[in-house]
Amino acid sequence: MFSLPLIGKTYQKILQDLESQKALAFLVIDPPNQTPEVTGKVCKVAQEVGFNAIAIGGSVGAQGELLDQTILQAKENCSLPVVLFPGNIASVSKHADAIYFMSLLNSLDPYYISGAQIASAMPIKKIGLETIPTSYIVVDPGRAVGWVGRAQLIPRNIPYLAAATALAGQKMGSQLIILESGGGAPSPAPPEMISIVKKTIDVPLLVAGGVGTEQFAFETMKAGADIIHVGAAIERSNCDLSKARKAMEGIVKGMKKGVQARK
Repeated sequence: MFSLPLIGKTYQKILQDLESQKALAFLVIDPPNQTPEVTGKVCKVAQEVGFNAIAIGGSVGAQGELLDQTILQAKENCSLPVVLFPGNIASVSKHADAIYFMSLLNSLDPYYISGAQIASAMPIKKIGLETIPTSYIVVDPGRAVGWVGRAQLIPRNIPYLAAATALAGQKMGSQLIILESGGGAPSPAPPEMISIVKKTIDVPLLVAGGVGTEQFAFETMKAGADIIHVGAAIERSNCDLSKARKAMEGIVKGMKKGVQARK
């Protein structure tokens, strides 16, 4: 007798928070860019201002003891779920609550579509880490992730290509769609693209890359995004917690206004 896989508790919490709040913000931490101690302090601020989860990972340096210590400091200083945002197959830790089990759908390299997933599936199963099946779609300009992942970037002026790609990901079993413009991008995916993707799919839509200001958070949420990743904007605070708090407060404010402005 076969049974459908159960939804993990971290993903279930995300769905519950979306039901009650309509829009969520996840703080992205790339371990090599700050010490674990600083991470803990920033995560505490993130929870205080209204962020909903911590996504840890990104670069090739996000692995091993540094990754473990970063996660442990985040969990010691806040009660938000910690989700791994893997940049490579070594970005796995038993200390996290869940991991985006990502397939870069518009990569030209099979490794990023299914190879890395095959290589990491057994280690993830062995440590009992919750997986969130995720379709990762890289949008122009793509920046470092687009280059490393050999992505055939989705043109910003052809939004239906993003919608078709996202729908394919959903139909292959993804529980989350990420539209990624690249860390430090000058702007997130355009509102027209976010809107058509959201209208096409039935699973949560996360927008990453370039959502670093109150205005971009407003535009992204107004267009229909469910979740945003915020990382580079906080890194630019250079470990100044007051600057980081101010930036995060502005983003939360923009999110709430964006939800209210939805038609």
